[in-house]
Amino acid sequence: MPKKFKVVSLFAGAGGLDLGLEYTGRFETVFANELLEAPARTFAKNFNIRHVKLLPQTAERMTPSAGDLPCIVEGDIDRVDLRGLAPTEPDVVVGGPPCQDFSVVRGTSRERRGIAVVRGRLYAYFVKALKVLQPASFIFENVPGLRSANGGAAYRTILDDFQNLNVRWHEVRDIVGNKEEGDKVIGYEVLFEGKVQMSALGVPQSRERIIVIGVRRDLASDRDRTSMKRMLADALTGRYRFVSTYPLTAIEAFEGRPLPDLQDAYRKVMEEYKGVWVEVGSPLANEWKANVWDNLSFDIEQDYLLANRLHASDEMQKVALDAAFEEHGALLRELKFAGASVASLDADPHNVIPKESAEVSERMMMIPPDENHEFVRGTRWEVEGRGISLIYRRLHPLKPSYTIVAYGGGGTWGYHYKRSRGKLTNRERARLQTFPDSFKFEGSSSQVRAMIGEAVPPLAAKRVGLALADVLDRLTVQRPVAEVV
Repeated sequence: MPKKFKVVSLFAGAGGLDLGLEYTGRFETVFANELLEAPARTFAKNFNIRHVKLLPQTAERMTPSAGDLPCIVEGDIDRVDLRGLAPTEPDVVVGGPPCQDFSVVRGTSRERRGIAVVRGRLYAYFVKALKVLQPASFIFENVPGLRSANGGAAYRTILDDFQNLNVRWHEVRDIVGNKEEGDKVIGYEVLFEGKVQMSALGVPQSRERIIVIGVRRDLASDRDRTSMKRMLADALTGRYRFVSTYPLTAIEAFEGRPLPDLQDAYRKVMEEYKGVWVEVGSPLANEWKANVWDNLSFDIEQDYLLANRLHASDEMQKVALDAAFEEHGALLRELKFAGASVASLDADPHNVIPKESAEVSERMMMIPPDENHEFVRGTRWEVEGRGISLIYRRLHPLKPSYTIVAYGGGGTWGYHYKRSRGKLTNRERARLQTFPDSFKFEGSSSQVRAMIGEAVPPLAAKRVGLALADVLDRLTVQRPVAEVV
């Protein structure tokens, strides 16, 4: 039986990354840490592990040991002494330290100070976990804006910390304390680093994340590292999947059927917008009529190609398109969405359609798929939000969703492609993030929205996990960690 690799998960949230790793059948999370109560409870419930809460009004610290595992500890990471986990010899440390200081959503480079904010205090605890536990590998994930924070200096520093941990640890430990710790530490070979487009891995959402994967430098030869890098690059770009060119769409995720089976549903959605340009009466609405509406065939396959700027003019392309739709069906089965529309989940408390004000409902009636607040600029439905494409933006039924976000008001909730619908439900958001319908979220509506928006899509994490398991299977037997001078 193949080895099952032990995972330590930091900044775990609701567990999207851990869930995807678990789906491979090759990983199990033995310890997780999360600051907030609602995601910690959600994690404990879905992974069926102990939930340990560090009381905020005390200075209590925890040193987890084998007898405590598996568990998730709710509380600040600086109150957890990870040295207690070292005897369990975890194979992988995973996590995405809170990224607000790195995110391009925050605006100017002055606002995105990144690692200059005390070197990203929480990020330093991820580095500390690598030093203390010396796992065979790690997965680090974050927002794309990390690459540009501080003119790229933050990202370069992070990669350097991973690769030269024995040298850089002296700087990092000044942030996280514990200066009494020894200096026995080995750095990591970065096998993959870069932006990963989740839709290329089968997620019905256009969502980019930074993924960095490393293995401990003493565990692989130079030849092995070269082949491992190639293998990970192939897996995380979706190079051999049709879905990397022909993405899964919002309507497929919501209806649980591949596009060829949704012709009537698609036509009904689009026909509701007939004449919207007359109702809005703006120059932009008339441009949409000429450039979008007049080019629709109302044939779902042809309009899918049009919406995604694809072509199928020759027989080979048609064969590829047919194969892609077969792959879409397989993805829906893999996600356990096949044959079950999200609308049928009427008993799910997270699938209640949110109420809208009359003003917002009227505005959304005037905005067609893939358009946003700009569509009604200069009309009585106009709203502030210039330059922000997310504001009051509708999904397009034949495209992956735009990025699902965790926070924000003023039209950032995400809006359904049906003209009669406004905000997405949390269960609809969860499907776009590839959480299974059986995943039970704990907390208020806004807390659940945040958990979903901050998560790594489990399907993408599964793809990462399958590739990493192949890497770990090829590593040499771990040797005792030797002090690096």
